[in-house]
Amino acid sequence: MALTGNQNAYLTTREAAQILGISLRTAQLWVENGQLEAWKTYGGHRRISRASVQLVLDGLPPEQAADRSSVTPADPIKILLVEDDSILIKLYRTVIDRWNLPIEVITAGNGIDGLIRVGKDAPDLMITDLSMPGMDGVQMIRLLAASSFRDGLEIVVVTGLDKVQIEALGGLPPEIPVFTKPVPFFQLKAIVNNIVVRRAAYL
Repeated sequence: MALTGNQNAYLTTREAAQILGISLRTAQLWVENGQLEAWKTYGGHRRISRASVQLVLDGLPPEQAADRSSVTPADPIKILLVEDDSILIKLYRTVIDRWNLPIEVITAGNGIDGLIRVGKDAPDLMITDLSMPGMDGVQMIRLLAASSFRDGLEIVVVTGLDKVQIEALGGLPPEIPVFTKPVPFFQLKAIVNNIVVRRAAYL
């Protein structure tokens, strides 16, 4: 069975439950147990990977669907990592290398460098901190949101700041997923897997 209708990459918990023919509570449990790829937006709403739901519909148990990465695109997924902590950058690279996915990691140390890299390298995904020297992540995201460079670019925030501190910096667009440190590598892998599946669908 193939999903039809709205082709957004992500579904609400209620939408996923209706498509899978399960209760809302069961869908929530599958999300909490990591059996469906999901994360929370800056506004606190769960978003479930449409690709993960499709794999369950295709007959995979949800725990396998949440970790499937066998479909690969022709070109690598470009991830722009905007982070000023060199130790954390090494951790990102080490973990991402273990995912066995076609990924190219590009780094930038602050918001200005991040904007330059977006224009130069056209990444598929940006993973960014917020507290950085010079231009911080909030300023960078706001500039991207007001420009055409944002087209086709997914942005994920990984920060040590809480919601109040983020609001004090000016806030973020509500659709941006925000994770608090330590780095949630499981959720990040789910986001990358979703990009891989979507890319492969257009081959």
